Amino acid sequence: MERGLLCLEFKLQLDISMRNNGYFIADIHYSEGMKRAMPTIIEMPKMSDTMDTGTLVAWHKNEGDAIESGEVIAEVETDKATMELEAYESGVLLKILAREGEAVPVGDPLAIVGENADEDIGAMLKTAESKKGAAPAKAVKPAGKAVPAPPADRAAARIEEASAEPAVARSEALARPPAEARPATDRELPAPATGVGPRPTVEAPRDSHRVVASPLAARLAQEEGLNLALIKGSGPGGRIIKRDIERARSEGLAATAPVGLIPAARYEPRAGAEAEAEYEDVPNSPMRKTIAARLADSKSHIPHYYVTVEIDMTQALALRRQLNALEEIKISINDFALKAAALALEKHPLMNASFQGTYIRVYHRIDIGVAVAMEDGLITPVIRNINRKGLRAISEEARELAERARRKRLRPEEFTGGTFTVSNLGMLGVKHFTAVINPPEAGILAIGAVREVPVVEGGEVRVGQRMDATLSSDHRVVDGAQSARFLQDFRFYMENPMTFAL
Repeated sequence: MERGLLCLEFKLQLDISMRNNGYFIADIHYSEGMKRAMPTIIEMPKMSDTMDTGTLVAWHKNEGDAIESGEVIAEVETDKATMELEAYESGVLLKILAREGEAVPVGDPLAIVGENADEDIGAMLKTAESKKGAAPAKAVKPAGKAVPAPPADRAAARIEEASAEPAVARSEALARPPAEARPATDRELPAPATGVGPRPTVEAPRDSHRVVASPLAARLAQEEGLNLALIKGSGPGGRIIKRDIERARSEGLAATAPVGLIPAARYEPRAGAEAEAEYEDVPNSPMRKTIAARLADSKSHIPHYYVTVEIDMTQALALRRQLNALEEIKISINDFALKAAALALEKHPLMNASFQGTYIRVYHRIDIGVAVAMEDGLITPVIRNINRKGLRAISEEARELAERARRKRLRPEEFTGGTFTVSNLGMLGVKHFTAVINPPEAGILAIGAVREVPVVEGGEVRVGQRMDATLSSDHRVVDGAQSARFLQDFRFYMENPMTFAL
């Protein structure tokens, strides 16, 4: 039989030959047509369970740059953290469809990646236009008026503009986006309204006390010792973004006296005529919107009840002083509380559970969330299998997670999937408070400040060290007596810390 080439419709090629023994040998290889379809669209991924929109903080690649699979190409700010966006596959970044500072719904196009720089992407740009807004994420209703969606013709114009411009010109346009061509987003709202009527949207003079910057830019400026009042912003409405900080650093801008800084949705009182206004409407950040929606749902649908105990902290404080005299890592009262809560959860598994409608799910793992206050909200990074860890390990992990949480550098798996939460306001001098349950958990423990109080023992009055702990419980899962027994064991461990310190 003569050697032949069989070419299938999907371009799989087989070289078939016949040997003397009568068997066919097929060499299978892939032609160019078998490679992945190119170009492809990179879409805004869903980076957390509550995310419906992400703000494009910064691009790490420019149009025409080569990218590798797994390489970080951009930073995206979600409702909980600023996260790195990795490339799905290798290729060339042909077009950027979302500008820095723009809020992009989950599933909307961010960029187009191709195999080489001279690929025709005209058809792909039309596909990107059709994808824009085609599958919106579930919206979270904020209080008050909603921000109107951008007109469809404006979005279409941006895609059409991208297809008409060469790559270099398009990159320059992206670096200096005209304000009038940008759609209104959660991160780019009109100037807040006041009681004396709306103010025109104009860039504040650079010597003004008020500076508007992205959270990432504000952090970088603080780390570099740069005065934001001296930096001209290139973001929407003069907003200072990451590339402005990098430019200022390269130009050697020195730091001067601190200035009033307003990151996204942060309030600062105004001076002059504006101070006479009766009120000011401050836009909610994505994190604040998520908190509002989740906790309103928690209080509306979870029947909360509260149980409080007073704890003698004499032994815990004494042991803490001894440990901190020996250890490089300083153990906190919160570390004691986390360990004691984990051990109490082992004895009361219904507190480590969640209500699932027709059944109660009891978790075999104990993953405690630690409430961390941030400038624009609250987040609960999770310490996994905390009952199996010692005080030193808990202290190190809690400190490291809290630090990255404040810098919005947590990964989704680090702030989701908790089975119980501990919230501590004692360091702020709060004696007693009640906390709202973080769904779908069945409880949250609120820790107050350690305080000196008069204690009567044996007919004599002495100074004692006391701390209040209040447990918020889901009545659908646990009843009052069960919560009380949990707190009894929690108090026992806190008052006898040598039981878990070794």
